[in-house]
Amino acid sequence: MSEKIFGTDGVRGIPGEEPLTVEFVRALAYHSAQVLTEYQGIKSNGHAPLLAIGRDTRASGPALLHSLTTGFSAAGVRVADLGVIPTPGVSFIAPRLGCFAGVVISASHNPAEYNGIKFFDALGYKMTPALEAEIERRMQADLAIPLVRSLPVFPAAERVSTYLDFLKSVFPANMDLDGVRVVVDCANGAAALMAPKVFSGLGADVFAIGVQPDGHNINAGCGALATQALSREVRRRRAHVGIALDGDADRALICDERGRLLDGDALIGAAAVRLLKRGGLRGRKVALTVMSNYGLLSYLRSRGVSVITTPVGDRHVTEAIEREGLSLGGENSGHLVFRDFAPTGDGMLTALQTLIAWRESGGPISALGRLYKSTPQTLKAVPVRYKPPLERLAKTLDAIADASRRLAGRGRVFVRYSGTEPVLRVLVEGPKVAENRTLADRIAKIYLSETVIAQEKRG
Repeated sequence: MSEKIFGTDGVRGIPGEEPLTVEFVRALAYHSAQVLTEYQGIKSNGHAPLLAIGRDTRASGPALLHSLTTGFSAAGVRVADLGVIPTPGVSFIAPRLGCFAGVVISASHNPAEYNGIKFFDALGYKMTPALEAEIERRMQADLAIPLVRSLPVFPAAERVSTYLDFLKSVFPANMDLDGVRVVVDCANGAAALMAPKVFSGLGADVFAIGVQPDGHNINAGCGALATQALSREVRRRRAHVGIALDGDADRALICDERGRLLDGDALIGAAAVRLLKRGGLRGRKVALTVMSNYGLLSYLRSRGVSVITTPVGDRHVTEAIEREGLSLGGENSGHLVFRDFAPTGDGMLTALQTLIAWRESGGPISALGRLYKSTPQTLKAVPVRYKPPLERLAKTLDAIADASRRLAGRGRVFVRYSGTEPVLRVLVEGPKVAENRTLADRIAKIYLSETVIAQEKRG
């Protein structure tokens, strides 16, 4: 095993295929448990350490749970099974159960045939790159794993109610959603049963879609990556607002009363303004990734808010928040971290905070999408079979540099491999849509040509 195991958000793949074979998953569980307990100085003292596991609605989830459980048992670790639950729910509950870690079986926004495994530490934070590197080192050493009888799994689904109570508690006591018509698209995922209860429990008239998971329809034409169904339903129901979650509900996007999308950047802008007015925007700073729109950056700076820029990935945003002592950060994909409430991104929490900002504003929710003017963006996803380092692709680098020169002072170019999918992402941002598209297409064409030649030389 020579390739890197962890991507930007845990380990992902197609179960039954590399890397998510039964043997691999068992070994991952064993070594992860050992590394996490050693790092935290946890000893059994006659009682096996406890770890919490949750999953989304994918059909492959139970089998992965079984493989993980056998590996954790080999490491002397007990498992508390939370059942189907949003990713941030595991981050919230695991520390409150006294667990040394939380594990989520999910591939988030990916199609149903994919799945993944990601880890939280005892405080609900995602596992650090240093710990991931140590797990990878042990996995690559191919150390023997003892064969033991699996320890009993501790059913803990009833603890999910504490997470529901937490979500409702973030809404101000003097505010509710009485008379508000809300469409919620749960992506046939982890929040399918929970999200409608949260918003109806606050008084909203809820119209739920994407709430019939069958193990194979998660994210299929619904949720945060396919918001057309939400937009249609908002218009059909004459709703005040629409909320789109992804498969594991750690991100959210919002539709206004006309069915128009408010992306993560718009939600960050609204949240930052609200926190700034209330004196809750610590350091007058916000953590954003390099993918956030120039329009948002300019708007925040015009309000006296500094921007901390991070690489793509909610973990990088979280690291910046902790390092700088901030209260807010996020990605334009809809991953927002409200640090005063939670250590990780939470789609339902994001939606609730947006609804609070809207109710306090007194206007329609569409007004939150007009705080600033977005700079046009072209984002091209180029399918790849392998990911040669970009710094070794001279012609591709020249194309990127040429596009950057053409947009100097007017926009930018950003090219990276996805950490969760087999694609190269080419982002071109500038005032002219046609120019952006031309430059992105040229970079993609040169990249594909150069990698084909490189592959032929390798073969």
